[in-house]
Amino acid sequence: MAQPGHYDVIVIGAGPAGYIGAIRAGQLGLRTACIERDKLGGVCLNWGCIPSKALLHNAELYREAVTNGAEWGIEFEKAKVNWKQVIARSRGITEIFNKGVGFLFKKNKVDHVKGHARMVSGRTDGGPCRVEVSKPTGDYYHGSGSADVTETLTADNVIIATGAAPKALPFAPFDGKTIVSSYDAMNLPKQPKSMVIVGSGAIGMEFAYFFNAFGTKVTVVEILDRVLPVEDDDVCKLAKRIFTKQGMDILTGHSVKAIDVKTPGKARVTIVDAADQSKSRQVDCDVVLVAVGVGARFDGLFDDGLGVAIENGHIRTDYRDAAEPTYATSVPGLYAVGDVIGAPWLAHLAMEEAVVCVERIAGHQALSIDYGAIPGCTYCNPQIASIGLTERAVRQQGIEYSVGTYGLKSHGKAVAVGAGEGMVKILTSKPYGEILGAHIIGQDASELIAEIGLAKRLEATAEDIISTIHAHPTMSEAIHEAALATQGRALHA
Repeated sequence: MAQPGHYDVIVIGAGPAGYIGAIRAGQLGLRTACIERDKLGGVCLNWGCIPSKALLHNAELYREAVTNGAEWGIEFEKAKVNWKQVIARSRGITEIFNKGVGFLFKKNKVDHVKGHARMVSGRTDGGPCRVEVSKPTGDYYHGSGSADVTETLTADNVIIATGAAPKALPFAPFDGKTIVSSYDAMNLPKQPKSMVIVGSGAIGMEFAYFFNAFGTKVTVVEILDRVLPVEDDDVCKLAKRIFTKQGMDILTGHSVKAIDVKTPGKARVTIVDAADQSKSRQVDCDVVLVAVGVGARFDGLFDDGLGVAIENGHIRTDYRDAAEPTYATSVPGLYAVGDVIGAPWLAHLAMEEAVVCVERIAGHQALSIDYGAIPGCTYCNPQIASIGLTERAVRQQGIEYSVGTYGLKSHGKAVAVGAGEGMVKILTSKPYGEILGAHIIGQDASELIAEIGLAKRLEATAEDIISTIHAHPTMSEAIHEAALATQGRALHA
């Protein structure tokens, strides 16, 4: 009979990795608890993936109907934006999913423990791991546990899934009003007239699209020589051209040297040329959004004597070293998954890591994750999606390859729906046509990339995609055309 307060698995954190890991553990019959100090669903369901997509859809509707409506024969004389409702709809969606995670916990017999977790000891000499729970203070990003321990739980295994939080610039801490993180940008009480966004990764460009679509003057500052730096160079060039055409001021090869906040809601940003810092300019704006990356969140989580190995600011596990990783840390009985163990910081990867970790704890032979085939998506419009190697990475690795590129300006479905700006690019190896990578910018890119993901998982070749009939007219035909182009056989370009 199980001891009171003892579990087979305790999961700390209820974001995508945490709640999925807890649910899977419950499905496997393991006595499971999930400790969360704030809302169920973590950043993804409450402040990131889901509510941000609600905001982006609002922006797409506004831009299509109001900004570009005349082209479609739909004109609005006095279109009005109810900013409070735009934000309120996004927040309302989070409540639905909050409750949904709670329901799934009950369905799978997972105990939800509200509080701040502090791991006191790992599994030693046959004894269990010990986790103290205290009353949480602060909000999701800035919370920490109080000194008052409310209960102590034990477990054979503990999984850390506490995610990551936005990084601030060292000279300009977040104030939540004028210098903001993505967390704050989701809830601005009124639409800013002007905004500087520092960083042009997925988060930066998604917010750039959202605010720009509603008429905010947006300036994007990126220290590297291209926007969306992890993407293929051809996609980066096209993305910059498209988003500049939409009205954004994009300064690649530049960095922010200083942010001077005169009064709440008014800032002066000093921007310098990254190659020659004697060249500078100043931009006045209402809000500065800092989107320069994230850092692992494990503040106050471990006892000082626990000895958890940390590498480059993230919890070190065996996933980079072992052929079949269990996501074990340096402490017996302690595992970690998701953003807290490092890049790539993607919710869908975090979920898969959690499932593999739990299944291996339970003794199952889970398939390992192919880290070379993780899709990445940016949900502005046009969307950007990619998987596998970029062309510059292929060249760096000295792989002999073919490239097939297909522009959407000649694609029937894309032109019909007003989405002719974009491209699909597929890289294959010679001589067998193995798919090395795919890169898409265009309508429904985040959906289209799944076909390439499945192809890579099944070790399919370009010829396999070519011989697969794609319905007409669809956006997916663009994948077929790009595959044909790798063999010089494109039919519509």
